[in-house]
Amino acid sequence: MADKDKSNEQNDESGQFPAGSEGTSSDPVTGEPVEDAAFVEAEGPDVETSTTNPDEMYSEAAEEGETVGEGELNDDDLSFLDAVSAGAADDLAAERLADLQRITAEYANYRKRTEANREVERERTVGDVVKILLPVLDDLDRAEKHGDLAEGPFASIAGKLRTGVERFGLKPFGSVGEPFDPQLHEAIFQQPSADVQVETIADVVETGYYLGSTLLRAAKVVVAVPNG
Repeated sequence: MADKDKSNEQNDESGQFPAGSEGTSSDPVTGEPVEDAAFVEAEGPDVETSTTNPDEMYSEAAEEGETVGEGELNDDDLSFLDAVSAGAADDLAAERLADLQRITAEYANYRKRTEANREVERERTVGDVVKILLPVLDDLDRAEKHGDLAEGPFASIAGKLRTGVERFGLKPFGSVGEPFDPQLHEAIFQQPSADVQVETIADVVETGYYLGSTLLRAAKVVVAVPNG
């Protein structure tokens, strides 16, 4: 008998039921063994089980127009988001187009300024070189007035030199009979004349020159002014 009790105690400590007692439990009130199913029924209504189908529950919520599940959107929400996305895309496209137009205009202005500055710099550089040759051209003009360049090798040299400087954009101006312009002509002497009605160039002492559109040197002239 003692061996049997000792065996039961070992079974209790190991958590195993004795043979023939599988699926049974002890009633907490009477201490009598009962089956598990009966024990569950004895526990009463505290243990509830749901027989509702989850699919049916979601279907009913969808029919009522409610949001089905957390994070899910209905048709109205989706339509609203589509409209917002379309408006945002149009605004972004308009912004990018405005940026592109602004950059294009800035680049065009930059090119114009660069080309204008390049042309001004070129004329300034060429002008510095051509100014060195102006005294030589003045000597050729004086020699031509005195008839020293009518023929001979110097006439050929003078022609080649004048043609060469004209290729750089050098253009002479100022001739006898032209109206006097104080912006272009430098009057070194005035003489009254009954033959003119306005101030007129009577003689050119030094020819004036343009380099491109830049006034390189004003013409030095003698001016005939009307009498009285």
